[in-house]
Amino acid sequence: MKTKFLVITDETPESQIAMRFACREAMKTQSGLVLMVVIEPEGFQHWLGVESLMKEEAQAAAEGMLKTLAADALKLSGIQPELVIREGNKKEQLLAYLSEAQDFVILVLGAAMGTEGPGPLVSGLFADKNERLSVPVTIVPGNLTDEQIEIFS
Repeated sequence: MKTKFLVITDETPESQIAMRFACREAMKTQSGLVLMVVIEPEGFQHWLGVESLMKEEAQAAAEGMLKTLAADALKLSGIQPELVIREGNKKEQLLAYLSEAQDFVILVLGAAMGTEGPGPLVSGLFADKNERLSVPVTIVPGNLTDEQIEIFS
């Protein structure tokens, strides 16, 4: 069983910082790296043609983003990450992935630093007292610099 660092990626700055942190940890511990994007439904379900086109565009955007992030991760860590695209609710898809994982996963999340709180995924994962995550979680502050990542990892 291999250890893998899992990062939920999106276009937020905190997600990028979490990925850099996970790359550093994976490189240091000779572990794997998984980058996941969850495409959340938009809600245009009235017009099937529009919905289908929107899904295709979202899929293409997710693939493009993951390709760019994978190149960055390879450059940062020397590790070719696994790329995962899921569709649905971000929290539900994350929990489903974790329940299916065959390897030991360490979840790395970036926390937003704004006044609105750490972000919906971070807040949502820990809001339900009955929800039990089956993996260790590292929450990376979204304002860490590269120098701080070097120090902390």
